[in-house]
Amino acid sequence: MIILIKDGSKLEMEAGASVMDVAKKISEGLARNAIAGKVNGKLCQLATKVAEGDLVEIVTLKDKEGLEVFRHSSAHILALAVKRLYPNTKISIGPAIENGFYYDFDFKEPIGQDDLPKIEEEMGKIIKEKVPFERMEVTRAEAQKIFTELNEPYKLDILEGIPDDEVLTIYKLGELVDLCRGPHLDDISIIKAFKLQSVTGAYYKGDEHNKMLTRIYGTSFPKKSELDEYLTMLEEAKKRDHRKLGKELGLFFISEYAPGMPFYMPKGMILKNELIKYWREIHKKAGYVEIETPTAMSRELWEVSGHWDHYRQNMYTFKADEDKDYAIKPMNCPGCMLFYKENIHSYKDLPLRVGELGKVHRREASGTLHGLFRVRAFTQDDAHIFMLPEQIESEIANVLKLVDEAYKVFNLSYTLELSTMPEDHIGDVADWEKVETALKNTLKNLGKEYSINEGDGAFYGPKIDIHIKDAIGRTWQCGTIQLDMQLPKRFELYYIDADGSKQEPIMIHRVIYGSIDRFLGIMTENFAGAFPLWLAPVQVQIITISEKQNDYAREIAEKLDKAGIRVEFDERNEKVGYKIREAQLQKVPYMVVIGDEEMAENKISVRHRKAGDLGKFNLSDFVKSLQHEIDTKEIK
Repeated sequence: MIILIKDGSKLEMEAGASVMDVAKKISEGLARNAIAGKVNGKLCQLATKVAEGDLVEIVTLKDKEGLEVFRHSSAHILALAVKRLYPNTKISIGPAIENGFYYDFDFKEPIGQDDLPKIEEEMGKIIKEKVPFERMEVTRAEAQKIFTELNEPYKLDILEGIPDDEVLTIYKLGELVDLCRGPHLDDISIIKAFKLQSVTGAYYKGDEHNKMLTRIYGTSFPKKSELDEYLTMLEEAKKRDHRKLGKELGLFFISEYAPGMPFYMPKGMILKNELIKYWREIHKKAGYVEIETPTAMSRELWEVSGHWDHYRQNMYTFKADEDKDYAIKPMNCPGCMLFYKENIHSYKDLPLRVGELGKVHRREASGTLHGLFRVRAFTQDDAHIFMLPEQIESEIANVLKLVDEAYKVFNLSYTLELSTMPEDHIGDVADWEKVETALKNTLKNLGKEYSINEGDGAFYGPKIDIHIKDAIGRTWQCGTIQLDMQLPKRFELYYIDADGSKQEPIMIHRVIYGSIDRFLGIMTENFAGAFPLWLAPVQVQIITISEKQNDYAREIAEKLDKAGIRVEFDERNEKVGYKIREAQLQKVPYMVVIGDEEMAENKISVRHRKAGDLGKFNLSDFVKSLQHEIDTKEIK
């Protein structure tokens, strides 16, 4: 039989061949590194049989799916270790997540952080035993019987939510029996390094009305050196935690009266406003107009957009105007559709680039909230581009150029990921295929490398997600470019073409920061609170050696303020060394130290938070150097 493989070539295989047989046929090296397979796009075990015409892909640890299989298998090893040590424990779910895995348990007696080394030791024994995974396809009745006999109520509940037409699989790992789609490792001994990191509470299915379970987080790697590197990064990340720095630097806080909705303090507002100011500068230069749309709009709008059916569970809704349904906007795009529709547009008006710094609200589960990274209220730096079909490639190129310009200012590198049609989508498959092809062709023609994330597009169109890398190697998905042929159709948007006919515009949704609030949190951690001069809430701290220099210091502060420099004067009756240390802790870029000598010479002594003592300056020369550093947005 003929099998197709990822590179488009064909292989002649004997009947009954498995994915592993295909890997061996390609090369012995590939077979040695194989973790799992994909047959016609579906992830599977290496033992899975292939059929005539199947498209087969071999998955290794270099692939995202390979690492997910590796860590999902690690989660099952954790569950087996817990079952051995605490036999009466009930199991729930144990997925792979970014950088690791977790498993949720219902323990009879509570456990804590001190219990993790014992569980790790048991996991090590299981790996040394090379306990194999066994896969079984079962009927619904068989699964119900198995988990009833095992007294696993959570597995029975999960079983209830699985569609009747879905193939049910059970994976056994020693004494552990788990309802799971898989796939899993053929040989668990390749897990050379792992670490259980924390114990926390988690409501079953993320629903606060359900029982609180115990969640154990862990991570695993094929090499100890990779684990060590990751743990070192985590330690560095703790020092940079934006929640800790946000409090220490007086940037923001979150009140119990508004969970997930940040309050910005004066210094935090300076940061946020500087990010907004920069956004406005580059968008004006790139030909965007800025609008503002209402915070709350009626149900009818969200029904037209599709959000009422596809996103209502994440929306804040209320009744007004004689019991009429309204929703606080979770995104800005429907309002922008109304802006476009308000006027008649000619093909000569396109592309029309429209930006909006809109405040949006989303009902996120309380357990997922995390500082500025996961919130319920945030400012989205949205923009929508209405264009002709032949303008798709040039407009996407323009957006990527803008992305380049913006991220270089923050010294950020990035990668691109193309996300394709999800199961829960609107519109014709043919339209999806058309725009997905357009995105692929654009990226190819621009010479951009990208990965594909199958089935993770927005419900109205495919997208290019932009993943930035920060100073300690973590990646964050911030910017996105979403191509949309659905909303213009649903809102009956049109332009008058050259021949006088009405035509639907193509539309791009795109963001650069993603969320200004989240980006602010990411940059706080990226710079460890030591923001570049143009962003720093306080740019210069004036420090006097004694009270005798205070009048001269106030004159210096006034002149700096008039020059547009954000300045503070520390008038406290403290030793100069103490005040310098305080300014360092506040991450102030420059300190101006004034004593009798500086006052007599009509000069200032300048210190930099990293470089230390820079010597004496005339104030005018110092101001010029500051303004140059601000204007060029230099990072030092």
